[in-house]
Amino acid sequence: MNSRISTPTDELSQRLSSTPRGARLARHLTAHQLAEWGYPHDSDVNDTAQHVVAELAANAVTHGRVPGRDFELRLLRLPEGTLRIEVSDTRGDRHLRFGAREVDGEGGRGLVVVAVLATVWGVAHRLVGKTVWAELRLKN
Repeated sequence: MNSRISTPTDELSQRLSSTPRGARLARHLTAHQLAEWGYPHDSDVNDTAQHVVAELAANAVTHGRVPGRDFELRLLRLPEGTLRIEVSDTRGDRHLRFGAREVDGEGGRGLVVVAVLATVWGVAHRLVGKTVWAELRLKN
């Protein structure tokens, strides 16, 4: 029997404090990791991944925060040329809101940005909390 299972060839997994500082660190870690994988800081792939992580991490620390609990960043470089970004928080009782609440409002657009930048994205519920994930095509 010859069955193929898609498994990551490279992975970064890091727990971070559910604070604005933790969200900034998630973006910096993403930039560094992608540079290590051959996508320099000034490349489109690195820049796009940083934007997606920034939005997902900001949502995790703003809306998914439970005091005393961290959020988790996971980057997976999959064999088929895809980067999977996962941000997990510990708050499962709040549903995601897609789109701006007010035309001139300051919030509510983060998931719109993710939807525009990602090939595909979604939400996976966990025993505790949820994981919001997005996938990007890797290209040099």
